[in-house]
Amino acid sequence: MSQPTLNDVAKVAKVSATTVSRVINRRGYLSKETIAKVEAAMKKLNYRPNIIAKQLQAQRTMAIGILVPTIANPFFGQLTYELERRFFKSGFRVMIGNAENDIDKERKYLQQLLARQVDGLVIATHNHQQQIPEYQHTNMPIVSIDRYLRSTIPNISSDNYQGGRQATQALLDRGARHILHTDSEQLFDRHDYLCQQAYEDVMKEHGLTPHTYSVDFGSTREDKLVLFNKLFTDYPAVDGIFASNDMDAILLLQVAQQRGIKVPDDLQIIGYDGVPTTRMMVPELATMEQPIGEIAQQAVKILQREINHQPVKDSYKLPVKFLPAASVKRIK
Repeated sequence: MSQPTLNDVAKVAKVSATTVSRVINRRGYLSKETIAKVEAAMKKLNYRPNIIAKQLQAQRTMAIGILVPTIANPFFGQLTYELERRFFKSGFRVMIGNAENDIDKERKYLQQLLARQVDGLVIATHNHQQQIPEYQHTNMPIVSIDRYLRSTIPNISSDNYQGGRQATQALLDRGARHILHTDSEQLFDRHDYLCQQAYEDVMKEHGLTPHTYSVDFGSTREDKLVLFNKLFTDYPAVDGIFASNDMDAILLLQVAQQRGIKVPDDLQIIGYDGVPTTRMMVPELATMEQPIGEIAQQAVKILQREINHQPVKDSYKLPVKFLPAASVKRIK
């Protein structure tokens, strides 16, 4: 009795031979239903892929897709730079998708990258992943950065829980007691709100009431200025703010100064990111520094392990560091 062929599997599964090949070689977008049908047909026929043929079919494109929420944000601009130069050194070319916090745009970029048969993806976007089914169905190697996609996709991030604890404790150590936290709206997985969880834990440990002010990451500067003015109106006693990113922390500094609030005498603000360019432009901002270079290096390493079918862990955490504000004399 002859061995079943790839075409035999395609007939039983009622799909094309190309689709069977894509399932075997973990290529492109595939629905759960399609994967299940092909795998059931392979099991029914006792089909075993020819290893040599599989290796020939699995020739790499040596291309990597990177999706970020916005390259206008210094953190993601720096992250993209670090990822691109490391992938290039490893022999890969990079295709970058600037999603601009738009779900439709992110899906279109993702579909284009999957259709181009890139070898893997690095995802750092901030859209709600449940609204983007491609992440749940594709078998392509993926690494996510600071965002939980699913349990089988490794996530690389700073140790955000410890970072949140350090930031909140630093505000307490400087005498603040009415401390607010600004964070994105609750749209994602609980893994993505560890800074907020840490802030709440530290506040409660000191017998203080936590208040998290929701901020849409994709809001315009003008909308955030309105929101932050409202924050000071709603909480006139605030004497400490832990912002979830440096850009929001800088806007909060500006709003406070416009309202005649003295920083740091009357109000302490700590950001989160610590990108070198931001520190250079606004040295008076205290922040938690994320190790962007190390995050990028780890992402490149882990994605290559996935591409080579080597085992990886489900999460990787890197330490953060508190950077105090510098004393700066402004030239009038």
